Amino acid sequence: MNEKSLQTIRHAVRDKKKVATVLGLRPRFLHSRDKPTKAAPIAAFLADYLRTDAKDLPVPGQKFTFGIVKAAQARGDFAVLAERGRRALRVHLGKNLKSGLATLTKAVQKAIA
Repeated sequence: MNEKSLQTIRHAVRDKKKVATVLGLRPRFLHSRDKPTKAAPIAAFLADYLRTDAKDLPVPGQKFTFGIVKAAQARGDFAVLAERGRRALRVHLGKNLKSGLATLTKAVQKAIA
């Protein structure tokens, strides 16, 4: 369901704006993947869809949670892209993923109309 919603958004942007698009899910951060995206001379666009975990677990032996780690990594990736002049967008979908995706879909549809 979630991937289908994001694919629908991606295809709408692709078709309306005539640009190449791709969708990747799961925590994949630029520090551990996509190094060419950071260094490539071509224009890149990253849309980072974040959501609040239903249950945020503590990192053993630390004073922070895995949710904090994921958010920090995503912020760091965004900062690197911004420093390199890449087009990037971060969207926080909140705790209710279904509602967040519906809101995002409406906003994208309005933006590309």
